[in-house]
Amino acid sequence: MAFLDRARNVQDNLDGRLRGVGHGKYGRILRMARKPSTEEYVKVLEVTALGAVVIGSVGFLIYVFFTQTGPWLWQNLFGGGL
Repeated sequence: MAFLDRARNVQDNLDGRLRGVGHGKYGRILRMARKPSTEEYVKVLEVTALGAVVIGSVGFLIYVFFTQTGPWLWQNLFGGGL
């Protein structure tokens, strides 16, 4: 019976925690949350994709600069080779 008592205690603790989900500091946010409309979802998707493209482009330009222009500058300005 010890195992069944422990299992019941675990279940009671879990139920108690789940009962308090709608209350507390996150309760108001959860009550106000709703599923976004298709238009809202598409707009968020577009903005996110644009941000990923911009960040990726900047990273690629930095990569090209350091792999192509960087060694040339180092060789011509400092007279050393890599």
